[in-house]
Amino acid sequence: MKYSRYSIIVIGSGIAGLYAALKLEQQADLPDGLMVLTKSDFGESNSKYAQGGMVAVLKENECDSTESHIADTIKAGAGLNDFNAVKFISENSDNVVKDLLNFGVEFDRDRNNNFCFTKEAAHSVRRILHSGGDATGRMIELALCKRVRDNGNIDIYENGLAVELLVNANSECKGVLVYNSITGEYETIYSSAVILATGGIGQLYKYTTNPEGATGDGLAIAYNAGAVMQDMEFVQFHPTALAFDDDVNRFLISEAVRGEGAKLVDADGIEFMQKYDERKELAPRDIVTRGIYHEMKEKHLDNVYLNASCIDKGTLAERFPTISKKCLEKGIDISRDFIPVAPAAHYFMGGIKTNMQGETSINGLFAIGEVSSTGLHGANRLASNSLLECVVCAYAVSDFLKDKNLSSPKQIDSEIKSVIDKYSEDSDFESVDLSEMKNKLKEIMWKGAGIVRSEKSLSTAIEELNELQEKFGRQAKCLNKYEYELKNMLTVAKLIATSALQRKESRGAHYRLDYPNTNEACVHSILTKKEGELDFVK
Repeated sequence: MKYSRYSIIVIGSGIAGLYAALKLEQQADLPDGLMVLTKSDFGESNSKYAQGGMVAVLKENECDSTESHIADTIKAGAGLNDFNAVKFISENSDNVVKDLLNFGVEFDRDRNNNFCFTKEAAHSVRRILHSGGDATGRMIELALCKRVRDNGNIDIYENGLAVELLVNANSECKGVLVYNSITGEYETIYSSAVILATGGIGQLYKYTTNPEGATGDGLAIAYNAGAVMQDMEFVQFHPTALAFDDDVNRFLISEAVRGEGAKLVDADGIEFMQKYDERKELAPRDIVTRGIYHEMKEKHLDNVYLNASCIDKGTLAERFPTISKKCLEKGIDISRDFIPVAPAAHYFMGGIKTNMQGETSINGLFAIGEVSSTGLHGANRLASNSLLECVVCAYAVSDFLKDKNLSSPKQIDSEIKSVIDKYSEDSDFESVDLSEMKNKLKEIMWKGAGIVRSEKSLSTAIEELNELQEKFGRQAKCLNKYEYELKNMLTVAKLIATSALQRKESRGAHYRLDYPNTNEACVHSILTKKEGELDFVK
C-alpha cells in the first residue's frame, strides 16, 4: 500500500472545495502541502449544475439588507434555522463575492457595468447574482478550476475515492484511506486536517437533478467515523425538473424561470398553484413541489407544465440560454411551447453537524457545502442560498486554519493501524448486480422516503433497505468504486429514513401524512453511530 503526507486534504472538487483550497494556499503555512482529492474527473460536481444563481446581499443593492435576507431564509426554513448561522453567512456575502472576483469569477452585469440581480421564490427582493445567464454554477466552477490547476502548490488527485477516515482512539482525524479506481490500489494519506466538500445525495432517488456522483460518500464515511449527523430527514425536491429521463438524472428548469414570470399549468394551460398558496409559483419550494405532486396524483399525470411564453422572447434567450438549448433538443421552444416538468430530488439540507468554521464533532475533520449542516437552511432551503453557503464557509474554514500548526502526523495508534490493515487483506466476494441494486434503492427511497411520507412508508423503506444491504453483503472493503458508492448510498438512505421516521411532524420539506401539523417546538434531529440510534437497524 502507498503512503503519503499532506498538511491538508480537501475531498471534493466542487465550488466549496476549490475555493477552500485556493484560500488555504493563499493564507496558511502548509509544510506538507495541500491536496484536492476527487473521485471522478477534476471539476465534476453538483456545483457545476447550479443554474439560477447565488444569493449576495451587496452594499450596492440599496433595496436589500441582511435583515431582509435573514427573515426570508428563516421563513422559508420553517423556523428550524440557526439564527447565528444565517446571520454570519448573510453578513459575509458581500466580502466573499468581492473576493471571488479576484479569482476570476464573473457575474452578469448590465450596460452600466452594474451587477444584474434576479428574484426567486420566497425572496422579498431581487438579490440573486447569476453568470452566463443560467449557468452560474458552471461559470464559477470553471473559473476556480483554472486557478487551482494553475497553482503549483496544490496537488490534484483524480479518480480517488475516500473510503474511510483515519480516526484514532482520541477521536482525532489523522487522514484518509483512498481507493484509486484506475489502478484498483489503496493509498493511505496522513494529514493534520481533512475537509469534506463531497456534495449531496440526489442519486439515492429515482428522479433527481443531481449528477451521477451524488451518492452521499462524505456523509457515509463521516457517520461511520462517529461524526454527529443533523437533520438527515430534510431532502429538498425541486418542483420543476424537465420530465425527460436522461442517463442518470433529470435536467433542472431553474426556479429563476418562475422568478421571471413563468406559470405552472395543466395540459390545457390552466394555472393551479393558487389552490395551494397565495404566492402561487413563488411560494417556497416545498409548497410548490407538494402542489405539483398533488396535481399529478389526483389527475394520474406523469407531469405538469411550465408556461414561459408570457416572458419576452429576447429576455428568455438572453437569460436562459442553457435551458432554451436543452429544451430545443427535446423539440420544445420555450418561447411558445409548454415545458413538461415534475419534481425531482435536488438538495440535501441535513448533513454532518458543523459550526461556522466547518468543525465537526471529530477533531481535525471539517465539512463545508452540501455535505455539512450549519443550520443555514433549516427545514427548507431558500433558493440560491446553497452557493453562498459554499463560499462563505470555505472562506471561514480557511480563515480558521490559517494560524494552526498544519504539520502532518508523524505517528499513528493501533486504532488507525487496524483500519489500514482491513484494506490490506484479500477479499473474496460473490459478484452482485450493482445496477439492479442501485435502481432498487432509488425506487425504495422515492416511494418510501420521498415527497410525502408516513410511518408505514418509512418502516417499509427501512425493512427493504436492510434486505438490500444483506443481499449486498459488504461491510467494509469493496471490489470497486461503484460498490463503494452503493455501500455509501445504503448507509445514507437508512439515515434519512430513520431520521424521518423519528420526526413526528410535518415541517418544510419533511411532510408526514400521519403527522400533517407542525410541532410548536423547533428541534434539530441528531444521529451518531457512537450513541447507537441505528442499533435497531441491522
